[in-house]
Amino acid sequence: MLSVVHSLPGRTRFHLESSFSPTMIEYFIRSLPCVYSATYTEETGNVLVHYDPIVSPHTLKNSLRRLCIKKKEEQIRSFSWRKLTPVAACTAMFLANWYIQRRPFSQGVKMNGQWVAGIIAISASLAEIKDGIISLIRYRKANANTLTAASILASLYIGNPGSALVITMMSAISERLSEYTSEKTKKYIHSVMELDTSYAWKVNEQGIEKKVTLDQVQVGDTVVVFTGEKIPVDGAVTQGRGIVDESSITGEYMPKEIGKAQQVYGGSILQNGQLLVFVEKVGDDTAISRIVKLLEEAQEKRAPIQNMADNLAEKMVPVSFGLALLTFFLTRNVHRAMNMLIIDFVCGIKLSTATAFYASIGKAAKKGAVVKGSNHIEEMAKLETVILDKTGTITEGTPVVQQVISCEGYEQEDVIRLAAVAEKNSSHPLADAIVKQAEEWKIEIPLRDENAQVDTVIGKGITTFLHGKQIVVGSLRLMKELKVNMDHFVQQLEKDEIIIYVAYGKTLVGVISIFDRIRSGMHRAVHQLRDQGIHDIIMLTGDKRTVAREMSRRLRLNWYHAETLPEDKAKYVKKYRRNSTVMMVGDGVNDAPALAHANIGVTMGGKRTDIACEASDIIITSDNPIVLPELVGLSKKTMNIIKQNFIATFLINGGAILLGAFGIISPIAGAAIHNAATIGVVLNSARILWIGGESSETQIPHPA
Repeated sequence: MLSVVHSLPGRTRFHLESSFSPTMIEYFIRSLPCVYSATYTEETGNVLVHYDPIVSPHTLKNSLRRLCIKKKEEQIRSFSWRKLTPVAACTAMFLANWYIQRRPFSQGVKMNGQWVAGIIAISASLAEIKDGIISLIRYRKANANTLTAASILASLYIGNPGSALVITMMSAISERLSEYTSEKTKKYIHSVMELDTSYAWKVNEQGIEKKVTLDQVQVGDTVVVFTGEKIPVDGAVTQGRGIVDESSITGEYMPKEIGKAQQVYGGSILQNGQLLVFVEKVGDDTAISRIVKLLEEAQEKRAPIQNMADNLAEKMVPVSFGLALLTFFLTRNVHRAMNMLIIDFVCGIKLSTATAFYASIGKAAKKGAVVKGSNHIEEMAKLETVILDKTGTITEGTPVVQQVISCEGYEQEDVIRLAAVAEKNSSHPLADAIVKQAEEWKIEIPLRDENAQVDTVIGKGITTFLHGKQIVVGSLRLMKELKVNMDHFVQQLEKDEIIIYVAYGKTLVGVISIFDRIRSGMHRAVHQLRDQGIHDIIMLTGDKRTVAREMSRRLRLNWYHAETLPEDKAKYVKKYRRNSTVMMVGDGVNDAPALAHANIGVTMGGKRTDIACEASDIIITSDNPIVLPELVGLSKKTMNIIKQNFIATFLINGGAILLGAFGIISPIAGAAIHNAATIGVVLNSARILWIGGESSETQIPHPA
């Protein structure tokens, strides 16, 4: 119900009764191009709308009414019933014809019933018949539809349209079930992840907000986001605070408090507050757009078992024709021969396997994981070894400075200042810790020498110049390579800390100890991976041996490799891959070679780099390590269900073929058994969307 309570030019109060939440009502109304703001009061059911004065209240009311109807239809439209028309028509005709043939109607009425039944059977399966015949004529190869066409036409030829109706009806049901699961997966992905807002509030140089279309927003612009709106871009918050639901990006159902200098992502929803965002990525470059694209591409990448299922099903088509001919020659009974055409292994195998993988990819997306292809699900089910990068994967990736030790007459502030000169433009987590410490101590960081470059020695440290002298920040190994004077440093350091040495002018000026906490949930994730049958869990790290040993002891890992360079990580992955199926989990640029060489490369966490994502097969968008064992469990369940479907299809259809060959069952019963088996295995595959792992599923806010 929608009515005008009070109206002035550009300002109207409506009374609106709706099942949508207040936040969603405001969001929907603000999505209208002419609207500037909308405020809904739940107690009164009134919404105050400010809009362009040139628009009349009557026009706005009609626009709102159409919008409400559209959103309501989107809410209730989960399945297209039109596609079930063939099923309904065949079912009704089957029952009607069955009744006519068994009642004392005239022969003409019964004959007409047979004809109508035949016409409906052909009409409902016309697409399949056409495809089957074209495949036979054009490509000289019979497919599943050729078999369906032959069985339907044979049924009609011998005057048994009931069989044709049953075949058409149950084939349509199994196809619709498979399609429903596929569409449910796709719709879930798009409803959660598609950036469906068409506008943004752009802030100009005078600080004035203007509503513009998204294609008018560019990198470097500033936009403002209000309560209830979807954030339209990727960027950094420059002003304001708010509660943001990032479930569409990370899979985490708990909203996150966002403030100044923190990142926000397009597609997430601002539940409360107001944010001013500096635009860093727009359009197809946003995280959400890349995720949607990857998920769409994943549907096209097929697992080996899927190809095997299709090849096997294809080879069974001529077998079915051969059995039909053989049965006819041996028995001279057309009905028995027909059972060989009606009962096949094609539909059950192909449909259930494809459905299982579609459902599995959708289920993974609900957990906040993007699987780039069904082949990775099959590979993951064979997993024996998991290799974990330490920084940012096992640990939080947000290390903090624990202790600063100075020497050679320098103060602690001097050590941090010199280290920050080299590290302030680095994206490494350890650099962040040093720069944050400088900010906390209110240390002014000087500029490095003019024309001086910052040179990164991968896996060892970083160097630059200040006042003509070289600053070296890095590992003990780097200090020794550069012949830094360390004679006076004899301090004992904790074994579980990361030690950063700072040198200036070839002399050690101090040491910074940094501690990176083990990620919450990592202990449980390791335990659950072992429960999933993972024999070896190994850590790779560029840190020193004492730190790696302590971390491995705490997590009870099988092995660790310390002081590894990026090329070393790749070598270790290749070494373990010789004897087992390996999953490598990392997040940074230095993990990319190892991710590419693993059977399954996984990037995890909000700080993952684009290079690591490109090199990986699975992207876990959240910081929750529990998703790892859940994905392994999901892959094993998927493969078990596919195997169940193979066995059930062959046993049930094989039994039905034998019964049909001996004349124990009629073609109608054979068609019913075959198609019921197909429906059963497709339903078995579809249940992947609902079984297990509910604890980590994302609660998606829908307008309801």
